[in-house]
Amino acid sequence: MLRYVITRLVSLGLSLVAASLVIFAVVEIIPGDPAAFMLGLNASEDTVAALREELGLTGTLGARYFDWVSGMLSGDFGTSYTYRVPVADLVAARLWISIPLAFYALLLSVLLALPIGMVAAARRGRMFDYGIMGLTQLGIAVPNFWFAMLLVVLLAITLPIFPAGGFPGWDAGAFAALKALTLPAVALALPQASILARVMRSALIETLGQDYIRTARAKGLSEGQAIRRHGMRNAMIPVLTIVGLQFSFLLAGAIIIEKVFFLPGLGLLIFQGITQRDLVVVESVVMLLVFAVILVTFLVDLAYALVDPRLRHSR
Repeated sequence: MLRYVITRLVSLGLSLVAASLVIFAVVEIIPGDPAAFMLGLNASEDTVAALREELGLTGTLGARYFDWVSGMLSGDFGTSYTYRVPVADLVAARLWISIPLAFYALLLSVLLALPIGMVAAARRGRMFDYGIMGLTQLGIAVPNFWFAMLLVVLLAITLPIFPAGGFPGWDAGAFAALKALTLPAVALALPQASILARVMRSALIETLGQDYIRTARAKGLSEGQAIRRHGMRNAMIPVLTIVGLQFSFLLAGAIIIEKVFFLPGLGLLIFQGITQRDLVVVESVVMLLVFAVILVTFLVDLAYALVDPRLRHSR
């Protein structure tokens, strides 16, 4: 197990180094000068040059890369060109929205998808199974932003149960904050639950065809008992993979949903940084999101080892 963990940690470190190089290179080749963008078309060359010097844009690419990486390792993500505040403060203010929203949506997705996938696998080939698969296909096909607007019309305007947008802050109380995040979380969870339910069904159907499941049935276990006691654990490996990928998507890929519900999260911060040519914000936030994705992948790998003993004892 220790060797397995060390191998994954080395892979995590190498992935972070490669990701930092790619992110820095991609952001730096984006056309346009941040200093000229901030000052406007009528700014003089001397003024633009002075601002470039102030923003630290005059050094070589190698020096700027190492300054950026060393700053992140020490907790200094730089200062935003646009807001003139530390990027760490901008990220910290938005993490308290994006992370709870991602966990909320993922929890709804798992609670909805796993029972549906189990029942569909247990009744495969029947009308219930066909109906569930049709609904999940519809859930995948429906754009989440369209579903979000439909939720606003139904549950915020027609039936004013939830707020239509905005975030009151956690100071207003956990109930008010979670209430504001409910509609965005449901809009994000629908397609993810549809995908996860189909993966759960496929994994269970494959597992139910194994010899040890037939042996369990021969000993008198019902279909549901065989699934719960023997099938679930072996079917969880592909499900864990999808759950890890879904959390990464929900953390970084909710830009449209954040705009629909006026939520100032990390996705919206990246979008604003790109439009405003705020390179240090884009580089730092994207690198943090990449780190979150790689860390979640590492945790999923550890979950594999807990679920499948063969990985713990493999050489």
